[in-house]
Amino acid sequence: MAGLHKSEFANPVVNWVDSRLPIFTMMQKEYGVFPTPKNFNYFWNFGALAMVCLMVMIMTGIFLAMNYQPNADLAFASVQHIMRDVNYGWLIRYVHQNGASMFFIVTYIHIFRGIYYGSYKAPRELLWMLGVVILLLMMATAFMGYVLPWGQMSYWGATVITNLFSAFPVVGKYIVTLLWGGFSVDQPTLNRFFALHYLLPFVLVGVIFLHVAALHIVGSNNPLGIDVKSPQDTVPFHPYYTIKDSVGVCVFLMIWAAFVCFAPNMLGDPNNFIPANPLQTPADIVPEWYFLPYYAILRSVPNKLLGVCMMFGSLLLLLVLPWLDTSRVRSARFRPIFRKVVWLWVLSFVVLGICGAHKPEGIWVILSRIATLYYFGHLLVVLPILGKIERPLPLPESISNPVVVRSAVLAALVAAFFGLAAIQPAHAEMAETPMPQQKWSFDGVFGTVDLASAQRGFLVYKEVCSACHSMKFMHYRDLEGLGLTEAQIKAIAASVTVPQGLNDQGEPKEGPGTPASQFRSPFPNDLAARAGNGGALPPDLSLIVNAREGGADYIYALMVGFGEAPKDMKMQDGMNFNMYYPGHQIAMPQPLRDGQVAYTDGTPNNIAQEARDVVTFLYWVSNPEESERKALGVKVILYLGFMACVTYALKRKIWAAVH
Repeated sequence: MAGLHKSEFANPVVNWVDSRLPIFTMMQKEYGVFPTPKNFNYFWNFGALAMVCLMVMIMTGIFLAMNYQPNADLAFASVQHIMRDVNYGWLIRYVHQNGASMFFIVTYIHIFRGIYYGSYKAPRELLWMLGVVILLLMMATAFMGYVLPWGQMSYWGATVITNLFSAFPVVGKYIVTLLWGGFSVDQPTLNRFFALHYLLPFVLVGVIFLHVAALHIVGSNNPLGIDVKSPQDTVPFHPYYTIKDSVGVCVFLMIWAAFVCFAPNMLGDPNNFIPANPLQTPADIVPEWYFLPYYAILRSVPNKLLGVCMMFGSLLLLLVLPWLDTSRVRSARFRPIFRKVVWLWVLSFVVLGICGAHKPEGIWVILSRIATLYYFGHLLVVLPILGKIERPLPLPESISNPVVVRSAVLAALVAAFFGLAAIQPAHAEMAETPMPQQKWSFDGVFGTVDLASAQRGFLVYKEVCSACHSMKFMHYRDLEGLGLTEAQIKAIAASVTVPQGLNDQGEPKEGPGTPASQFRSPFPNDLAARAGNGGALPPDLSLIVNAREGGADYIYALMVGFGEAPKDMKMQDGMNFNMYYPGHQIAMPQPLRDGQVAYTDGTPNNIAQEARDVVTFLYWVSNPEESERKALGVKVILYLGFMACVTYALKRKIWAAVH
């Protein structure tokens, strides 16, 4: 008869559980006393950072799924419901949205570390291959997640990327139909992508478990790329690397928090603030930054099938990298030629990312083809030959000789990937005339919305803009954020008539609004809106500042840019000249005029001031949480900065004996 596992933990509860299910013993063995090379540099932090990203993404994703509606008619609105009506929904969504970019940044750096220090070489081939599988699963998960907000770029990105499979002979069209669930991207596609986006992270957890298990079987590589020779070459994982990882986690979370609280939409596309419209294709369809290098490879090849094969091949080649590199030396520190050419390979990847953000024309096509040629040439030609001809430097006898090996390239690599993430795609719809740059009260880390200006802007919207433009995601109760009192809000809501369901005869009825009512739309539907505006559909203004390249500056320029057309310019019927609008011809007539809106606070009511006020109001409408978000960001970053200092001091104390 089998006996109980002998457990030696001091805590009686832990001891009782562990004697029957030795999970604590396993954790102690694998993450406590596990022998780890003592010369890790901060590159080895990125595996732990990737795990932190995954856990945060899963937790925030679960909360988002509780409120998200995977319905083609409701998906976009449900995201706005999360942002505006769910307690701290904006925080959960922005953490999740920016977390995807953070996850890819740390993963790409983690992969580079493996390449630079030869962590894919024997006996770690399977460990490396599992890592590549993790990357592929991440990409599939991220792509499906990007579709879920059901904005313009989400919809058309899904259409373009899934259509790539049609390039494969015979089976291609069946794969596309299977992905779509029909003959176009629609409701079945959204359902499938939502289900898979929810499922794949848990598959990812399973593969990561295998990845970590394989790591603990063969042991970790190290910056010298040599094997552990004696116990003097190692230290226990805890407390040495738990404290070192904690420093990295604090710094990383500070960067993540800075994006979430001060630039949450920096890495996104303005087109995704526009609801998906199958009848209106964006001028430029560009994927998220972490897909740009592969997108550039695809577009650099004139033949669609060959381009698709090369795009997928650029990833699949990484699976066989352990056999493509014929050198027996692992670390680039002892490979003088490889140490240089590997940076050319990184450069080709970054150049591909930059090219992918621009239209496939002119110099960008040439650069993308050169970078693609070197990307594949490095893997298929340079590495196999280099391993035969390169004369490596002598290897140290043991890790204990040079105890600490510092990396001078970490900061440069982190900067390179954050720079690639910050690349803004070139949009065709940008205005041809340079926009005047304005100074706004909400600019900067400590900027806040000027509530007096925003209140005047609401007056401009109510008296001018609301005649044509709706605000579907605003409720009258939201005006409390502008500093209006409850009595003022009730009076404003009661002054309009809003739909109130059906009467006893089943006919639509209307009545005075309440604070819970949505802002009244000037038209009952889009068809009526087009009919009343010469066939043009006035855009909803709930997200207009975020939905336009140039943001507040562009909206302001549009408001003040009306005037007489140049004599040599032929204007189309029903169009108006605007110097800042692309093409300079816009269906909207000049909305603002001097003295059009009466201000009761004595502020001059000229066109420039009215435009400034209404843009401030529209910015607040697009970002109602901004003041709270920035205030929280300052507190979080100060706290994490303090914790980073504390953990770094502890790290120096703990590592003092080793150093």
